[in-house]
Amino acid sequence: MNQELLTRILLMVFITFLFVTFIIPFVKKMALHIGAVDIPNARKVHKEPMPRLGGLGIYFGFLLGYMLFGTHSETMNSVLIGSFIIVLTGVIDDVKPLKASHKFIGQLVAACIVVFYGNILLKDISAFGLYFDFGVLAYPISIFFILGCINCMNLIDGLDGLASGISSIYFLTVGIIAAMQGKLGLDFVLTFIMLGSSLGFLVHNFNPASIFMGDSGSMFLGFIIAVIALLGFKNVTMTSLIIPLLILAIPILDTIFAIIRRALKGESISTPDKFHIHHQLLNRNFSQRATVLSIYAINLLFAAASIVYVLKDQMLGYIIYGILLVIVVLFVVKTNVVFDGEEIKKKLFRKEKKSKKA
Repeated sequence: MNQELLTRILLMVFITFLFVTFIIPFVKKMALHIGAVDIPNARKVHKEPMPRLGGLGIYFGFLLGYMLFGTHSETMNSVLIGSFIIVLTGVIDDVKPLKASHKFIGQLVAACIVVFYGNILLKDISAFGLYFDFGVLAYPISIFFILGCINCMNLIDGLDGLASGISSIYFLTVGIIAAMQGKLGLDFVLTFIMLGSSLGFLVHNFNPASIFMGDSGSMFLGFIIAVIALLGFKNVTMTSLIIPLLILAIPILDTIFAIIRRALKGESISTPDKFHIHHQLLNRNFSQRATVLSIYAINLLFAAASIVYVLKDQMLGYIIYGILLVIVVLFVVKTNVVFDGEEIKKKLFRKEKKSKKA
């Protein structure tokens, strides 16, 4: 990596970091003034009312970064329009909670704009000597991917610093890979201005947090993560498809576990509960900070495996992925993240009791 490129990266990260760090206290005052406050309840971890709208600070950092370091294009126009719709939807929800269906409409409109207007698509992919051209299916596949990323980040945002930290790890990892491979397109710029913005917010959001990002932040981060990944997919290799997903292993697994868990209970997928990965760690007497740091550590291992796989040694990358897979399987077996063990025991006890009576 040459000196000029390194200087550019540091400027993108440092300027957006300082800007977001500085602006968040003003966003906090605005959130309190308009009543965008997260009130504690039985499902939530925090005990005191907390201002939301922190996502606005991240979004403002993104806009500043684009104005200073980005270049005008039709693709970038679609990202700007889509991100505005996502943030607007999130801000409205932070002030007065929307129905899940209404939020989904905002997410869908934003996704359609970057797919149809920006032409940001997963069009084809080559893997294992085979080539797949998705044709017209590229549009629904890309929209589904964007919606998936948005809701993964929305679901994982349950503890101080969790979503912003995971996002920062993602941006740092993708940025390192892009810089080392000399891929300096739009995704490169977005990655580093978002790294600075998310780290700037993390200063105020790490435990004990003084502000939450709210849906304006978690949905925006998920949206930008999806856009960056799709821009990278233009390389049409299995590596460019899988690596971003592996870096996001924790939020993706948490979402999959939640879907399975709720389906087994006969509940709606959008039904909130306290069985997410971070809840499982809290139930084992981890503090909020220890829980978040533990999840950071696992995510960093996935990120390191990805960097090793792409830039160094594929076999070593496979070994690290394998070890992490074993950890995930053990976690599922030892916790209630998928199956509520206590609930299953109660059901078996009731059945046994009924059979004895019969």
